[in-house]
Amino acid sequence: MRIRIVDAFTDRPFTGNPAGVLLLDHDTFPEDSRLQSVAREVNHAETAFAHRLPEGGDADWALRWFTPVAEVAMCGHATLATAHVLRTTGAHTGPVRFATLSGVLVAMPHEDGSLTLDFPTAPLTPVEVPDGVAEALGAEPLTTFDTGPNTGDLLIEVADEKTVRGLAPDHRALARYSGRGIIATARAEDPSQGYDFVSRCFFPNLGIDEDPVTGSAHTALAPYWSERLGRPGLTGLQASPRSGLVRTELRGDRTLLTGHAVTVIEGELLA
Repeated sequence: MRIRIVDAFTDRPFTGNPAGVLLLDHDTFPEDSRLQSVAREVNHAETAFAHRLPEGGDADWALRWFTPVAEVAMCGHATLATAHVLRTTGAHTGPVRFATLSGVLVAMPHEDGSLTLDFPTAPLTPVEVPDGVAEALGAEPLTTFDTGPNTGDLLIEVADEKTVRGLAPDHRALARYSGRGIIATARAEDPSQGYDFVSRCFFPNLGIDEDPVTGSAHTALAPYWSERLGRPGLTGLQASPRSGLVRTELRGDRTLLTGHAVTVIEGELLA
């Protein structure tokens, strides 16, 4: 079985968010313990497993995502990476529909090589700032929102882009404050640089202290910043050390996420 490492939400290798992608050569998933073992061995933020579905159904491929320690209900960058592998290997042409724990998710290819994901928009619920979260994050929250069941994050706006970039949180302490993790965000200091807002994402509960570029987080960032900036279409920069851009377009209860991907490693799973 072929295994690929794909950098997502970037058009350059060794940037963006790396994901493992395995296209299974049978029509069912192996036992969960085996999927988790492979994901632990790959040891990236997510490893995606996909198998083809019978023709005529609501979806073309079944798709699951695993971090090194757990299965997750939604992952943007590994979905983008899987769609990229399907297209570049010829395993699927045109739009692809994935059956996932978050419903049917669609990836649409474009002539410039980018892909657009159609994901559910995260419902944002204002919440009180939990005691201790400012100390754990290392910055004072301006606003705090729960992002709903698909992601289970706290979305926290902080003072400015400089604050986001300078965060050095206590990851163990952060794990107490949400189901999955913390999204820290601020308005871009200079939108002429090609992005409208910045973010960083910390997911210690999933074994990921900082995720390089988080597509699913942008299903919450898109409605948050579209309301404040007055535009449905925006570009977010995730300011991790690897960095990456996510173009977002808010369409009511759906959010479109657009980016590129690059395959950097291809090999064979022997075990």
